[in-house]
Amino acid sequence: MPDSRAADPVRGPLRRVDRYVVALLATVGLATLLPARGAAADALDAATKAAVALLFFLYGVRLSPRAALGGLRHWRLHVPILLCTFAVFPLLGLAVGRLPTAVLGPQLAAGLLFLCLLPSTVQSAVAFTSMARGNIAAAICSASFSTLAGVLLTPLLTALLLRGGTVPFSARQAAGILIQLVVPFLAGQAARPLLADLVARHRKVTTLCDRGSILLVVYAAFGAGVTAGIWQQVSAGRLLALLAVCAVLLTGVLMFTAGCARLLGFPREDRVTAVFCGSTKSLAGGLPMATVLFASGDVSLIVLPLMLYHLLQLLVCAVIARRWTAAAGAGPPSSTPRQVVGDVRER
Repeated sequence: MPDSRAADPVRGPLRRVDRYVVALLATVGLATLLPARGAAADALDAATKAAVALLFFLYGVRLSPRAALGGLRHWRLHVPILLCTFAVFPLLGLAVGRLPTAVLGPQLAAGLLFLCLLPSTVQSAVAFTSMARGNIAAAICSASFSTLAGVLLTPLLTALLLRGGTVPFSARQAAGILIQLVVPFLAGQAARPLLADLVARHRKVTTLCDRGSILLVVYAAFGAGVTAGIWQQVSAGRLLALLAVCAVLLTGVLMFTAGCARLLGFPREDRVTAVFCGSTKSLAGGLPMATVLFASGDVSLIVLPLMLYHLLQLLVCAVIARRWTAAAGAGPPSSTPRQVVGDVRER
């Protein structure tokens, strides 16, 4: 009898996704119960900055400019995705900011706007595209280029749209991102010819470094937030309102990208790519950027919308990918999500 787990290309990745989501939630719980204070908080701050720099250095080593730019021949697909990521999303974030203050409050509204300014995620977008039998090569190119563009565009858009708001932000903080994020990223790009093969051979180690760094950032951000009284500022009703707004945002963007792809006459494979690359946002990129761009007391509230949106996009896109896989007929995709994500890193 065939193994049902092997026949289901979605169930295996969902188990890995679930473990990571559980780890994120457990880290928030740990930070709530045992936040770092005093000298321990200072040491954690230094460790977090080092981890973020290492994270972006590894991004630079793994991300191939050729893979990111190689899809320019397919510009009719990539341009709408980029416009959705860096134009439509920010407009939606500004619209959310028009809600009454009682719904979210200024800091959560600023966090939602920051979420809308982030690049799309590479790993999830490519993995879900593979599951749904979309255009994998185009997804790799689009998500990679979005990441490259986001290193510069996200801080610039944040400086432009959040300056003078309730959440303190200044051009000086935007300049700080050059030192803590852009410089390590460019150093990784420069070291790529020497280190790319080594990093590809030790994929499990680099994945552990990625996720460990993100968990460290989450612990530091929410620990600082607990010290500043985050859970006294966010009521259960406001948290539910935030979850509802994130759900409406994700639903709207999924419908928008699917509708635009149909109007533009894209074939099925490109429509799949447009939906997953145009609607997802990068937790791995957003959390480190937030720690650099915002004051430590504000980071926990700023990243809360991103964490909720990330959880929703994983769950909802997994369901969509499962349905599209079934609609595409029996048989495994040409590459498994794990192989495709490995391909992204190696290229």
